[in-house]
Amino acid sequence: MKNYFSSDFKLGVLGGGQLGRMLLAETQKYDVYTAILDASPEAPCAQICNAFYVGNLLDFDAVYNFGKLVDVLTIEIEHVNIDALYQLEKEGLKIYPQPSVIETIQHKGKQKDFFVENGIPTSPHQRFANKETLLSWLNTENIAFPFVWKSAQFGYDGTGVKVVRNQNDIQNLADTDCIVEEMIPFKNELAVIVARNADGEIKTYPVVEMEFHPEANQVEYVICPARIDDAVALKAREIALKVAESFKHVGLLAVEMFQTNDDEILVNEVAPRTHNSGHYSIEASYTNQFEQHLRTILNLPLGNTENKVTGIMVNLVGEEGYIGDVVYENIEKVMQIDGVTPHIYGKKITKPFRKMGHVTIVDRDIDKARKTAQKVKETIRVISK
Repeated sequence: MKNYFSSDFKLGVLGGGQLGRMLLAETQKYDVYTAILDASPEAPCAQICNAFYVGNLLDFDAVYNFGKLVDVLTIEIEHVNIDALYQLEKEGLKIYPQPSVIETIQHKGKQKDFFVENGIPTSPHQRFANKETLLSWLNTENIAFPFVWKSAQFGYDGTGVKVVRNQNDIQNLADTDCIVEEMIPFKNELAVIVARNADGEIKTYPVVEMEFHPEANQVEYVICPARIDDAVALKAREIALKVAESFKHVGLLAVEMFQTNDDEILVNEVAPRTHNSGHYSIEASYTNQFEQHLRTILNLPLGNTENKVTGIMVNLVGEEGYIGDVVYENIEKVMQIDGVTPHIYGKKITKPFRKMGHVTIVDRDIDKARKTAQKVKETIRVISK
C-alpha cells in the first residue's frame, strides 16, 4: 500500500468551500498533504490547506494544470470541467469519483435517465433543451399543476428548483436546459450516504430525515436516525446500495429520497461527494463522512458508519435583510447547552439564505434533541454588522 501519511503524496481537491474545509480536518488528522483549487482567493479552505491555487473549476486549463500537480484528485463540488478530468484520467491520474460518474450526476436530466435505465425507482420526468420546447410541450399536453421544474445544471441549495403552480410561474422560469417532474405527495424526505472504495467495499450510513425551509427549499434540520419504521429504513438503505452499485463510483454518494404516502421509496437526486445530510456524523458517528470520504478515495478500509448517539444538524444560513460582514448573534447562549457544537464555515460575508455554518445537537433521546435543535434555530441569528 502506498504511504499516504507524512509523505510526499499529494491529494488534490477541486473546490475550497465548507465541504473542503471539513475534509481538511481529516487530512490534517492523518497528515495527508492537501492542495485545493477554487475560484475565490477568500474561499473557506484558502488559509488552512497545504497549497491553495486560484482558478475557475469550469476552465479546462485551470483544472488540467492543477491535476498535474497531485497524485489523486477528488471533488467537493460536482460543477467542474469534465473534459479536463477525462484528459487527466487518460494520462493515468486517479480521479475519485470517476469523471464518468461526475458527468452523469452533474446533469439532472442524464441523472434521471440513469435511474430509469438501471431500474431505480424515481418520479416520472421529461427533459427539455430550453424554455421554448418546454412551452411547446405544455401547450400540447394536458399537464397537471403543480409540477417541479429543475434547471439541468448548476443548481445548488435549492437554487434552480421551482414548484410551478400556475401559468404565471411558467413565465418566470429561466430559459435553460431543464427537466420537469411530477409532484410526488410524500411523508418524508430522506437521505442515505453510501461509501465505496476502489476494492468495492461498500457501506451505508443510517437513514436520515430532512426537514426543509418552506421558501428557500434548503434543509433546515437533518435528523439521524430518521423517525421511520425499520422496514422503510431497510428499503431506503437497499435502494441507496443499488444506486451506488449501478454507478460503481469510488467515494461517497449521497442519495436523496422521498418516502411516499404508501411507504414506497423514490430516489430524488444524488450527489457524488460529502453532503449536507451527513454533517451530523462529525459528532454522532463512529466514522464521520469526511474521514470516510478520505478512506474511500485512498482505498483504505472503511470505518464504522453507525451512530454512537442521536445526532441532529441545524443549518446556519444568512438571515433575510442582511448582507455584509457576518455576525453570529447569541452563539454563546447555545454553547451553554449540553451536546451543542457549532461549526463556522469561514465565510466573512453573509447574504440571505447563504450557508454560513451548522450546529450539531447530540443526545440519547431523539425527541429531546429535536427540541434542543428548535431552540438553537430560534436563538442563533446570522446577521451583518
